[in-house]
Amino acid sequence: MAKSIREIKRQIVSVKSTRQITKAMEMVAASRLKKAQQSAEASRPYAEKIREVLSHVTAVARDVDHPMLETRPVKRTGYLIITSDRGLAGGFNSNLLRTLMQVLKEKHKSPDEYALMVVGRKGRDFFRRRNIPILDEVTGLPNTPDFSDIRQLAGKAVDFYANQTFDEFYLVYNVFKNALTQIPTVKRLLPLEHISQSAESADYEYEPSPEAVLQVLLPKYAETLIYSAVLESKASEFGAQMTAMGSATKNATKLISSYTLQYNRARQAAITQEISEIVGGANAQS
Repeated sequence: MAKSIREIKRQIVSVKSTRQITKAMEMVAASRLKKAQQSAEASRPYAEKIREVLSHVTAVARDVDHPMLETRPVKRTGYLIITSDRGLAGGFNSNLLRTLMQVLKEKHKSPDEYALMVVGRKGRDFFRRRNIPILDEVTGLPNTPDFSDIRQLAGKAVDFYANQTFDEFYLVYNVFKNALTQIPTVKRLLPLEHISQSAESADYEYEPSPEAVLQVLLPKYAETLIYSAVLESKASEFGAQMTAMGSATKNATKLISSYTLQYNRARQAAITQEISEIVGGANAQS
């Protein structure tokens, strides 16, 4: 019985130590989530302004000829999958990758029909284990990435589409709704068909011409949308991590209560047995 008590006590100490870690990780994730949300919100005015200018340019430009606006027969599809470098974030990565694999299974008959670009070690390792080729990858992004951290990858994605390495391009990432909810999303980015042409936009003067401005702005707009998706994914990652660590802390607390109850019962049983042995020995000598 004494050995059982010692074992339960070791379990209580171990779970308490784990709870301290998960609680600390929950607090860190909460702090990072706040910063990630602020970064995501700060990037929106820039993206909206580019969209506004593009709406006006596409309305006034004549004979617009840009590959990013052209819809062509789809022979190969490109996907940019945004995952995390670390785990301990619940179903953040697994749900997203499961959604993508389902899309690939339903939409494509062979791996030759798609090309993958990956952000994050979790996604990279997932595809490597399955021997699925990766066109390009980025790992080790900071908690609050700058545009310079993904500029090269975003530029390559735009170039791959312009050079017809693939004929349409999708972003695969988690949309942040709140700390409890992250929505795996597969969103088409290229070709850019969703730029609305608003007659109410401001009156701009273009130098040298609207067509020349469009040639520069279209790639910038696509790169900005990729960067926004990365920021959105970071907020989702920290929200998922905060929720997962919060659940782990609650479970550890319940487990400690259960072990403490077992410990008290085992200790009470041991004391009762000792008293019974003493009383029995005294009665035997009387």
